[in-house]
Amino acid sequence: MDGYVNNSEEGVIGYHGQLNIRPKYQREFVYIDKQRNAVIDTIRKNFPLNVMYWVKNADMYELLDGQQRTISFCEYVIGNFSINYQYFHNLTKEEQEQILNYKLFIYICEGTDKEKLDWFKIINIAGEELTDQEMRNAIYTGEWLTDAKRHFSKTNCAAYGLANKYMKGSPIRQDYLETAIRWICATNSQYNNSIEQYMAIHQHDQNANMLWLYFQNVISWVQLTFKKYRKEMKGVDWGYLYNKYKDRQFDINLLEEQIAKLMRDDDVTKKSGIYWYVLDGKEQHLNIRAFTENMKREAYERQQGVCPICGKHFDIELMEGDHITPWASGGRTNAENCQMLCKECNRHKSDN
Repeated sequence: MDGYVNNSEEGVIGYHGQLNIRPKYQREFVYIDKQRNAVIDTIRKNFPLNVMYWVKNADMYELLDGQQRTISFCEYVIGNFSINYQYFHNLTKEEQEQILNYKLFIYICEGTDKEKLDWFKIINIAGEELTDQEMRNAIYTGEWLTDAKRHFSKTNCAAYGLANKYMKGSPIRQDYLETAIRWICATNSQYNNSIEQYMAIHQHDQNANMLWLYFQNVISWVQLTFKKYRKEMKGVDWGYLYNKYKDRQFDINLLEEQIAKLMRDDDVTKKSGIYWYVLDGKEQHLNIRAFTENMKREAYERQQGVCPICGKHFDIELMEGDHITPWASGGRTNAENCQMLCKECNRHKSDN
C-alpha cells in the first residue's frame, strides 16, 4: 500500500512507487461492485487469489496481469468503498492486520516488449474477457495511443461529453475509440478499412489530433443536419453517413418533417433506420411491418390462389405478401392492401 496513487490522468502507482499498476496497454478499471467485493471477501477469508504477473523493467515493475484485483484491494484499504456498510477503518485492528499481511502470489516476467505483450494476450484469455480494441491497444502502444485514450477512453472523457447521446458502448471498454477509428478508416484507401492498419500507420505519431478533429466533425455534422434530437439517434453509424453525405446540401426542415412523419408510422418497426432512409431512400433500413399470416391467407383466398401478375395458380407456401399500393406511396400494411404474388413475380417487382 505504501506509495499507492490512483490518478485517472497520470495512471496508477503502488509498491513504494516501484510498481506501475496501469501500463499504457492496460485497460481502465472495469470491475463491477460484485467482482470488486469478491476480491475483498477472498482476502478476508484468507483464500488464495489467482497468480498476478509483474514485469521487471530497468528501474521498476509493471503489472502485466492483476490490475483489477490490485486496485480493488488498494481502494478498499484507503476507504473508497465499503462492503455491507463496513469500511476498512470500521474493522478491528486484527482484521485490518489480516488484510494488510495477506500474501499475494506474484510471478515476475522478463523479456522484450513483444514477449511481454504475448504474455499479456495469453494471460487474459482466461480472465475478464478483453475487447478487440483492448487487444489492439496492447499491440500498438505509443504516444499516439496515449493521446487517443485521453480523448476517447477515460470516464467522462471529451468524446463522451460531446457524443454520448449518439454513441453506444463504454469509453473505458474502448468502444468510443474503436468506433472513431473504424469511421475514419473508411475515408482513406491506405487503411483498407482496417483498424489495425490505421493504428500501425499512426502508432508513433506525437498525438491523435487528426482522429479527434475528425470525430468532432462527424458529431457537428449530425447536430447541424438533424435539428431535433431523438433517442433513436443513439448508436446510428454516423461516421458512415458523414463520410458519404457530408458534402451534400439538405433542407434540414424538410428532413425533420420526414423524420417526424416516419416516427409516427406504425409500419416502420426500426425507427433508427429512419436516419438512413431520409438520406438514401432505401426502405430496407426501416424494416416495414410484414403482413400477418391471417392477412396473407385472406388475400390468398380472395385471389383463389392465382398470382395477379403472371395469372398462374400456386399453393400459399409458394407465394408472398405484397403491398398493392406501395408503402412509399402511402399504402398501409393491412388486409385491404395485401395481395399474394408468386415468389418469382414478387422478386421481379422488388427489383424494379
